[in-house]
Amino acid sequence: MKNNDKTDRSKNNKISRRNFLGGAAATAAFTVLPRYVLGGAGHVAPSEKINIAVIGAGGQGKHNIKGLLQHDDVQVMAVCDVTEQADYSRFYYRGTAGRKPVLELIRKHYTGRKATAKYRECVEYVDFRRVLEKEKGIDAVLIATPDHIHAIAAMAAINNKKHVYCEKPLAHSIYETRKVTEAARRAGVATQMGNQGHSSETIRLTCEWIWDGAIGDIREVHAWSNAGIGWAGYRVARPEETPPVPAGMDWDLWLGPAKKRPYHIAYAPYNWRGWWDFGTGAIGDMACHNMDPAFWALKLGHPISVEGSATNINPETTPFGSVVHYQFPARGSMPPLKMTWYSGGLMPPRPEELELGRRLAGGGNGILFVGDKGKIMCSGWGGSPRIIPENKMKAYKLPPKTITRSRGHHRDWLDACKGGPPASANFDYTGPMTEVVLLGNVALRAGEKLAWDGKNMKATNSAKAEKFIRPEYHNGWMI
Repeated sequence: MKNNDKTDRSKNNKISRRNFLGGAAATAAFTVLPRYVLGGAGHVAPSEKINIAVIGAGGQGKHNIKGLLQHDDVQVMAVCDVTEQADYSRFYYRGTAGRKPVLELIRKHYTGRKATAKYRECVEYVDFRRVLEKEKGIDAVLIATPDHIHAIAAMAAINNKKHVYCEKPLAHSIYETRKVTEAARRAGVATQMGNQGHSSETIRLTCEWIWDGAIGDIREVHAWSNAGIGWAGYRVARPEETPPVPAGMDWDLWLGPAKKRPYHIAYAPYNWRGWWDFGTGAIGDMACHNMDPAFWALKLGHPISVEGSATNINPETTPFGSVVHYQFPARGSMPPLKMTWYSGGLMPPRPEELELGRRLAGGGNGILFVGDKGKIMCSGWGGSPRIIPENKMKAYKLPPKTITRSRGHHRDWLDACKGGPPASANFDYTGPMTEVVLLGNVALRAGEKLAWDGKNMKATNSAKAEKFIRPEYHNGWMI
């Protein structure tokens, strides 16, 4: 059933949510009442399904939907995307995505349930604002749009008291990240960012080993990713061609708060990550994964300074390769720390302890902890830790497992929606981490070493940095 933003499925129905789900409302015209009608803003009883709207049905949105559909207590009620169908065959995700293929996926999953009161066919939207306006039975929203839409979609959902899962990075700028984090905290909604490795067993092992003193005090960390070299098609300026907008795509809505420009395949459906107006480059894409073990294990907050260098710094496209240095102060008993990020195939020096013929864990994605008593390397996405050399790993007595284990990245968020403990990648954790990640881009674009006042989101020594900390909004959009 296609929704042209004209149908409100919440009209003229007084049946309670519980009776509705129990089958007492098997009628041709029915609705799901919002939680606040049943008592307790945002509350989802453990016995009830969680009604979810997905905003962004591209490659990552489709991937998330496949994950959500594995949970019997989830009902995907609405799918929103500005594109009806897009070809991802040339890109990472392969296949097709967009509203049409994703709706087909969802409807196939729910085949056989369409005649029952417990299931109502998923509907499609082009504009996420209409979802929140019309779908009053929605409990939660999953956001998998390009980066520049994250904050405006998340804020709209939070303002409507919806639980929010948002892909990484949490927002397009430091300012947006702070505002979304604060709003979610005030609203008391359950949140989770899509840095999936944070829910792994291996990132927990890394933390437990470091807290056990496996390699002593850590004063140096290196993290890297080889992602993003060709995202912008090796461009440093906008393409001059102006091809027609693909059929079934609302280009103005895709642009959202960004300045107007003609459509081009260099931006959508996939390569937007390589353009400053829409994405955050390799560091925004991958540091939320690969620097995450350091943030958790070393209890990092705001750095005191950051500086970086990169290839092809320009106003339009993110760099092909970059190196960013962060300086963190001491934290309790932990000493000051220097953390270095590498992208575009750049790597840290090879550790002397690493055996000949052995590569750093993860190859193109990973993290290396340098301690007073040794080194730990991990592959990307919070992957398996290994003390190097291997003979030290074999001699190490593993400590007890003290961190609560995850039931799964989506599952932890769903449980939080039902009143369980906060998901471990909730915005109170991932918001501050995202701010630090995006600060690397501020330093690259400002071209200066920045003295950073994290509390006030201020580079105290650089006026040039301000416009990269807090973005301009266009076309009537605000957060």
